[in-house]
Amino acid sequence: MVGPYRVLPEVEMQRGKKVKKMRVEIRSDSVTIDGYVNAVARDSRPMKDRKTGKRFVEQIVPGAFERALKHNEVQLLLNHDENRNLGSTESNLTLYEDSIGLRAHAVITDAEVIEKARKKQLRGWSFGFHELDASEEEISKGMQRRYVEELELLEVSLIDQRKQPCYQGTSIETRAEDGSVLIPEVLETRAEYVDIIEKKESPVDYSGYKNRLKELGGK
Repeated sequence: MVGPYRVLPEVEMQRGKKVKKMRVEIRSDSVTIDGYVNAVARDSRPMKDRKTGKRFVEQIVPGAFERALKHNEVQLLLNHDENRNLGSTESNLTLYEDSIGLRAHAVITDAEVIEKARKKQLRGWSFGFHELDASEEEISKGMQRRYVEELELLEVSLIDQRKQPCYQGTSIETRAEDGSVLIPEVLETRAEYVDIIEKKESPVDYSGYKNRLKELGGK
């Protein structure tokens, strides 16, 4: 079961480094998308634990994604919809963690996604995971910070204009129950769209070559 997801404002800076905008390259038969899925060591919006009622913010610890990527194939979905599978890390999706966070590079040939790219309807990335190990600390009265140290990364999703944030307009979110898939906030970016014009090669004109052969007595 896919739990609630949360929308995060655009991230421009992370520890003094500028986060590159999601780049969308549009070709006639494919879309190439590159950008960050999640920034590590960065607080989420405040959330609320269903069991304890306590409020907390959450961070993905640096290295957690890198370790997770060693263990299983990660699916590429549209809007966390298992029926809209766009590929995986075994085919058209490359995922890696760098000093900023989890970065994705995907080449997508799905007709609907290509059309959404042309209409500039792609908003950003999100991801679904199981939390395997975490620690926490109290940062203020009634507020904790949780550090996700180990996770199982199940899928990353391309988010379009149909996906709206849950609890829009409030800073309180509800965490999915234990055992369900956790889907953090969408790392929403202003996508940079680039139309790639593919030049068609002109047919080679062999007339001069043929005429020369005739002059030399050839056929």
